Amino acid sequence: MTDQRRAAPAAAASLEGRVALVTGGSSGIGRATVLELAVAGARVVVADTNVAGGEESAGLVRGLGGEAIFLECDVADATQVRTTVEAAVAHCGGLDILVNNAGISGGASLLHELDLETWDQVMAVNLRGSFLCAKYALPHLMAQGGAIVNVASTYGLVGAPGAPAYCASKGGVVALTRQLAVDYGLRGVRVNAVCPGYVDTDMGGGRARLGPEGQAAANARREAAAARQPLGRQAHVDEIARVIAFLASAASSFMTGSIVTVDGGCTTTFNHG
Repeated sequence: MTDQRRAAPAAAASLEGRVALVTGGSSGIGRATVLELAVAGARVVVADTNVAGGEESAGLVRGLGGEAIFLECDVADATQVRTTVEAAVAHCGGLDILVNNAGISGGASLLHELDLETWDQVMAVNLRGSFLCAKYALPHLMAQGGAIVNVASTYGLVGAPGAPAYCASKGGVVALTRQLAVDYGLRGVRVNAVCPGYVDTDMGGGRARLGPEGQAAANARREAAAARQPLGRQAHVDEIARVIAFLASAASSFMTGSIVTVDGGCTTTFNHG
């Protein structure tokens, strides 16, 4: 972790005394969010199926002098989600923030060639997982006056080649965010979503399985695509995490139902490539 990149949080964005549950917190945007929330003062519960990575994220927080625990959880499994939320509340005394970050891409495929198992798996993790975590967290968030931040995607706002399941699942997360904002605003819970664009991360470890040449080629394709957007580059995970922390904090106190693009401007213009 590059500590020197992190400025001290502004008072309005402080999360001192708050408890946050972050799914998919073992790597990438999830790990960056865990660290960002901890730097802002939150006690963090890291939830993931990746035990080694999740334990490492929690350990990084503790190494910074913060408080964090890891709980193994498959967000597509209702029993595991309920148990995880209950354990987080029991350990920390409450729950103030839920970050629904866990997600998978499902690979690249045309819809007529996509197998049903992959479709169901992507929907189960990306959309059902967000539903389940919100379902079991909301009673606690209402008691505390809390916030949900869903990690959607620009692919939930526009069509993208070879990603029918991912686009549909993230579009569902966007719609769910708006609906929950309607039902829970007067119940004390704000619900917003972040839609990242090209981020320099490896969702699900797909690139890591390609070998050195495959990794280089995959990253080159992403860099070339990112170069055609207004800011001309991929995001660093910290840049997404800072927006998530803002939406989780009192600094965004009059925001709910907002779908916030953090995408280098890619959804503002045609891709002329």
